[in-house]
Amino acid sequence: MRRRSLLAGLGAAAAGISLGGLDGCEAPVGRGRNGEEARLNLYNWDTYVGATTLRDFRAATGVAVKMSLYATNDELFARLADGNPGFDVIVPSNEYVTRLRLAGLLQPLDLETIPNRVNILPTFQNPAFDPGRRWSMPYTWLVLGLGYRKSRIAGVPDSWKWVFDSDRYAGRIGVFSEADDLVRLGAMYLGHAPRDLPTPVIDQVAAMLIHQKPAIKVFHHDEGQDLLLAGDIDIVMEYNGDIAQVMAEDPDLDFVIPREGSLLDSDCLAIPTGAPRPDNAHAFINFVLGAKAGAEIAQTIRYPTPNGAALELMDAAYRDNPVIFPPPAVLARCQYGEFEGLARSRLYDETLTRILVS
Repeated sequence: MRRRSLLAGLGAAAAGISLGGLDGCEAPVGRGRNGEEARLNLYNWDTYVGATTLRDFRAATGVAVKMSLYATNDELFARLADGNPGFDVIVPSNEYVTRLRLAGLLQPLDLETIPNRVNILPTFQNPAFDPGRRWSMPYTWLVLGLGYRKSRIAGVPDSWKWVFDSDRYAGRIGVFSEADDLVRLGAMYLGHAPRDLPTPVIDQVAAMLIHQKPAIKVFHHDEGQDLLLAGDIDIVMEYNGDIAQVMAEDPDLDFVIPREGSLLDSDCLAIPTGAPRPDNAHAFINFVLGAKAGAEIAQTIRYPTPNGAALELMDAAYRDNPVIFPPPAVLARCQYGEFEGLARSRLYDETLTRILVS
């Protein structure tokens, strides 16, 4: 998904961030909760934490956090599928909460140790992918749309047509490379619901994108907003929070959710199976769900928060921003993606491969 780099501003070492694996942690080691080692390994998306969150948690608990980064849910899943190398907290998207749980790669939460769960807005307390919040806690929610450079685009590009089915902006287009999202959005553009897609519809989406490939400059992973900000592309499929980040730096940028509808997402805090410090993990999740910590995160990353207590602390520039919080009438055209089984996931992956190699 996402998350423009803040490492230059924060300093990777100062923030406790590693671009690689878990080796080389220099934090001093003491004893934490219930005798656990006083450290925690967080596996997270890039730029997906507040500017002071990790330092604040250490100040509050004595537990030092080392944050390693991944670019896609598939990367996260693959890393854990071979055995947890030492991560205590992860941040999977809603579909991958289901997929990781079914694969035995998540451990259930001890809800009694997360009293700040009362801060979660009612909309996010009992989602279909995790009834009762037994396996995950909401961190952000988000929606896919089109980021664009206003001076280079004619009007408001309020249709997926401009990235899927037109050469008007040939060579200046970026699309998402996550297979399930790409196929589902293509199907929505063609007038279909994003679930239970028949094979002929999937083939139609593939054919459309193969035909569109000469006009597409990049199938991006986590850098669509960076490419837009740098001027490498003029229109890109991206998440609202990512585009809100770069809009703060460049007033020529904007964001729209196409009229055909889009996909909602929710990134969640979870504890992987085999986490070496589960008590520290629960303490970190509870800390992040606090009002002050939640507001500091939202202020930094500019994603919509599901934390009601944090939202009350935010200023109107955040709460009333239509990019961060699209109007209800727009969101009514959007749906959450659902994990539809491994066979369907493999089919989407094969479809993306077919598009990329054609």
